[in-house]
Amino acid sequence: MSYTALAITWFGLWGTLWAVYFMLDGFDLGVGILYPFIAKDDSERKLLLNTIGPFWDGNEVWLITAGGATFAAFPTTYALMFSYLYLPLMLILLGLIFRGTAIEFMNKSDHQSWRKAWKWAFFSGSLLVTLLFGVAFANIFQGLAMDDSGYHGTLLSLLNPYGLLGGLVFIALFSLTGAIWIAAKTMGSLSERALTYASKLWVIALILAGIFLIYTSVATNLYRNYLQQPILWIVPGLAVVALLFTRRFLQKKDAIRAFFASSVTILMTIYTTIIGLYPNMIPSSIDEKYSLTIFNSSSSEYTLRIMFYVAIIFVPIVIAYQIFVYKIFSDKVTEQDSHY
Repeated sequence: MSYTALAITWFGLWGTLWAVYFMLDGFDLGVGILYPFIAKDDSERKLLLNTIGPFWDGNEVWLITAGGATFAAFPTTYALMFSYLYLPLMLILLGLIFRGTAIEFMNKSDHQSWRKAWKWAFFSGSLLVTLLFGVAFANIFQGLAMDDSGYHGTLLSLLNPYGLLGGLVFIALFSLTGAIWIAAKTMGSLSERALTYASKLWVIALILAGIFLIYTSVATNLYRNYLQQPILWIVPGLAVVALLFTRRFLQKKDAIRAFFASSVTILMTIYTTIIGLYPNMIPSSIDEKYSLTIFNSSSSEYTLRIMFYVAIIFVPIVIAYQIFVYKIFSDKVTEQDSHY
């Protein structure tokens, strides 16, 4: 396999790692965002924690893998991304720490002030991570103000209308899939309430996604590849179809199929943006000649080749293990199953 083929392959793998991370961690981030509102008492809040208990930390492994793949395959992109977006990425890290700590510590005391504090920490961490990931990726889509002398933006400049809209889209999609997950994993009134939340969130997600798609045509060049290769429209088409099927399954109160459909929506949405970025990793909004691409920021051919062999051996093993875990804990949770 040539260097060019290896670079393109690793770009695809890099995009897949991010897509799988957002698909998997999306639902437990969504549970965190809905946590203070959808549960009526401590018993229901414990059930919510148990719906994600066996999965949330394993889901975040994909984030570490995506970051590691960026570091190894595209070190220049990794270095500049963590330099230019240092503050939002640190805030994301703090959010992940807060929500992980909240999950483990929330029910370690019966004092209501203790539980209330960790309840809002769980919510705040989940919301912050989701919002900032959406903001960060939306800004990458439209390009960063960078040239040979460095990055000329600030955290406030990242909070532009398109970036904030990207954050809102992430919040809507993750909250939607989180509500459906709760409906699929619980029973009785909590499950019914989650389906009601999901139906409302679907409308919000549809509206925000529609606005985002229109705004994207103005603020970015993501559609350029699609205009040059019309067959690529199959990917965003699948995202739209999956979102419509999500609604159909919600109307039938089929939470399991609705969850799979919403997960495919997130997966295809991320693939849509990754395909639109190609061959860029981080476009420059100043001039395209300053953009980081898969060719001017990748590792050596030898490194990419060794990593490729490692990936084709171990990634299927990781996927098989994760499928096994989800199968083992596929039943609905009850108060008798409570761990937290």
